[in-house]
Amino acid sequence: MYRILIVEDDDSIASLVEKQLMLWGLAVRCVQDFRNVLQIFAEYEPHLVLLDISLPFYNGYHWCMEIRKVSKVPILFLSSASDNMNIVMAMNMGGDDFIAKPFDLNVLIAKIQAILRRTYDFGGQVTILEHRGAMLNTANASLTWNGEKIDLTKNEYRILQALMENKGNVVSRDYLMQRLWENDSFVDENALSVNVARLRKKLEAAGMKDFISTKKGMGYIME
Repeated sequence: MYRILIVEDDDSIASLVEKQLMLWGLAVRCVQDFRNVLQIFAEYEPHLVLLDISLPFYNGYHWCMEIRKVSKVPILFLSSASDNMNIVMAMNMGGDDFIAKPFDLNVLIAKIQAILRRTYDFGGQVTILEHRGAMLNTANASLTWNGEKIDLTKNEYRILQALMENKGNVVSRDYLMQRLWENDSFVDENALSVNVARLRKKLEAAGMKDFISTKKGMGYIME
């Protein structure tokens, strides 16, 4: 089932669109906390975002740019500000389409279905793993923190992926070693410690202190 994230501060419009999308078999979530749109996006992992331009705290252009730093998910702008300048800005910021308010619900549904077909009939879903504001994009193995990309080695990415997939749970050293060196059963266990230490140092240098905790005799955890 495709998931749609609605970022619209007009409750009547958001509710109307939500009900219509659900009738077409789509899963829908409406943003209520407009300070933390990116965090909600990462948690929900939508297949498409419906994004208004005029929003509390930060406008839709801002959130479009923030989403584009971590994901290529389709973004459809909804706005009553439908002059050419706003349409051009929406597209330049990374939007995929624009529909002006007031809009016909049937037209909106048709646009959404067309975008979903184009995006997902020929490719897989882009998954974003999130922890404490850090975004790990599994499609391109990139880590983003406070809007900045952090370069990762292959092993650093695999460690982070395993821990973020299991956040809140202890991940054993044996499991991490299998993820890192699945075709080599004769790896020195110290190699894992070295890789984790390097990753921690890199994360701390970027301002991500105590991101990975050690559970002595058990493994590692993101709490």
